[in-house]
Amino acid sequence: MIYSENRYPLFRIMLDSPSGEVNRRQEPKVAHMAKVAFIGLGIMGFPMAGHLVKKGGHEVTVYNRTSAKAQQWAEKFGGRTAPTPKAAAEGQDFVMCCVGNDNDLRAVTIGPDGAFSGIKKGATFVDHTTASAEVARELDAEAKKRGFNFVDAPVSGGQAGAENGVLTVMCGGDGAAYAGAEPIISAYARMCKLLGPAGSGQLTKMVNQICIAGLVQGLSEGIHFAKKSGLDVHAVIDTISKGAAQSWQMENRYKTMNEGKYDFGFAVEWMRKDLSICIAEARRNGATLPVTALVDQFYAEVEKLGGKRWDTSSLLARLEK
Repeated sequence: MIYSENRYPLFRIMLDSPSGEVNRRQEPKVAHMAKVAFIGLGIMGFPMAGHLVKKGGHEVTVYNRTSAKAQQWAEKFGGRTAPTPKAAAEGQDFVMCCVGNDNDLRAVTIGPDGAFSGIKKGATFVDHTTASAEVARELDAEAKKRGFNFVDAPVSGGQAGAENGVLTVMCGGDGAAYAGAEPIISAYARMCKLLGPAGSGQLTKMVNQICIAGLVQGLSEGIHFAKKSGLDVHAVIDTISKGAAQSWQMENRYKTMNEGKYDFGFAVEWMRKDLSICIAEARRNGATLPVTALVDQFYAEVEKLGGKRWDTSSLLARLEK
């Protein structure tokens, strides 16, 4: 067994190939029990914080803007609650956060009674909010001034991924800060990777959302076309999903799309928030996003149909209205 400097197992070397060639099998990093705060108990944060207790075995304190939700979490998982982000952060080794947007994030970090006023020197703040790269860099600079670490770490996988502890986590920050945080994050992640300096996690999440927008629109048009052609949608998808058209969206959403069921999953209004971040960043970096901008407008049409809280796969609804 080979260990990192902080004694987390990194990989085991195995001489098991016919040629005697050295193979390296990645193993999950294992965290020692830590004192952790979690700020924001929405549909993602609530189960993520729960995994820190159930799978990580950590001592967890939570804060939520609606205190009743925090109390509900504590009763379910056995952790503690705090009245403010500052109080939640005090004395913790790690402070995790998952709130709504840039303004919400600033409020719980550098606002009155924000976590940055309570977090101790040398601790690590991990932000799972889908926000702008700009605010990630801003908070990273503020954390450095105050003597603690910051990692921007937006997630992908939706409510089901959070509940099942199989999220993909895209991280930006210093290597040492990330190395310390990764074993904690592993309680609810199946994939976690450092992509570069502060802001890189948020930029990677933008790439993720750009790709999803185009995929869902293409799948919607494909199902719509199949129906208009009199084809058996189930037979069509069963066939083409074994080829180059296969995607997570196809495998997990085509049945509910075909049935016109959209009352679950990642909401249209949340996706529009994310796409607005992508489009704003593209204006700054010079990227051209014609399909993303078009799909954002299609989602605006879905909202007018009453679908603000429908799943993002509801792009099909505008084609069938």
